[in-house]
Amino acid sequence: MKKIIIYVYSLTASVLILTLLYSCKEKTPKAQEISPKIEFNLDTTKAEIEEANTNFMALVAAGDSIGLANAYTIDAKFMGAGAPSVTGRKNIQTAMARIVNSGITSADLRLENIYGTEDLIVEEGELTLYNGDAAVAVEKYIVLWKKEDGKWKLFRDIFNSNLPAQ
Repeated sequence: MKKIIIYVYSLTASVLILTLLYSCKEKTPKAQEISPKIEFNLDTTKAEIEEANTNFMALVAAGDSIGLANAYTIDAKFMGAGAPSVTGRKNIQTAMARIVNSGITSADLRLENIYGTEDLIVEEGELTLYNGDAAVAVEKYIVLWKKEDGKWKLFRDIFNSNLPAQ
């Protein structure tokens, strides 16, 4: 009888140890749980940036400072010509409202080059700001783009005039 009890205890302990070891083993994810890594493609990214620029120009034409601010990342920095830098969407919205309220009715963004990786894109371009049909500023810009919530957004934005300093 004593041997049977020892045998049952040993068998129970062995089953318990095997159960614990099996439950601690790292499980292989199921096929549907594995998401394929999407290869970074600069041409596809360029098209996405061009689409974002088209949207930005439409927001300028609509005078939508809130929409313009939302085109920027939450931690963005806007470094417009002739003004101090501003950081964050709330401050960028104020800067955009000033621009729109100054009489700017449209913007023409012309992407010249993009460089970068899946984490950060650099865009170089030219921009013309209009009041009605009159061009009031011809400038160059550099924008650093960063993905936020799956979309490319402006992370750092700086531009300055092509005119000589006065």
